[in-house]
Amino acid sequence: FMKRRLFSTAMLSVTTWLSSQTAWAQQAFRSGKDYITLDRPVATEAGSGKIEVLEFFWYSCPHCNAFEPAFEQWAKNAPKDLVVRRVPVAFRDDFVPQQRLYYTLEAMNLVEKMHIRVFTAIHGEKQMLNTDAAVLAWAEKQGIDKAKFEQTYKSFGVATKAKRAVQLQNDFKIEGVPSLGVAGRYYIDGTLAGSMPRALQVADALIAQARQGR
Repeated sequence: FMKRRLFSTAMLSVTTWLSSQTAWAQQAFRSGKDYITLDRPVATEAGSGKIEVLEFFWYSCPHCNAFEPAFEQWAKNAPKDLVVRRVPVAFRDDFVPQQRLYYTLEAMNLVEKMHIRVFTAIHGEKQMLNTDAAVLAWAEKQGIDKAKFEQTYKSFGVATKAKRAVQLQNDFKIEGVPSLGVAGRYYIDGTLAGSMPRALQVADALIAQARQGR
């Protein structure tokens, strides 16, 4: 879990997460302990009868990189009434190029193909990708149409989505990443839940709760 004001916490090993997951699963989840219930619910874009789940992330965060395979699998298996969206955070100005990168990939229908490649470029190939120039050069190397990518990257639509992401991050009072927002009412992160795999279990429980309209 990357603390908002502390970007260099030690990495939790996935095996520790998984071995402790089973023991934790038996316990009931409590507001204020395993997750936070927001004082003011946040408007969702899910539509009626749907439940929105947001994953707040930052490409350069090692914990987000480690969590991505589990989250992707969870999102793929999500029931039909869930609307799962990723929200790239910007705690500082130098996060903005990666925010725009994500929303550009989304606008060009390239998230499925390229999302994991961004993580690999940063964590595997040690590319920073924290400037517009670096992002544009990376996209071109991936064989993405340079002119179209640059036009989308600098578009009003992408800028608007990035602004909205910051608004959501503030509305959910994001403490760090990766973290989850459920049904516009609940906030979960690895510190509260104890681990990110357990955070997904908490999310499942809160989704069931939202489904019953409680």
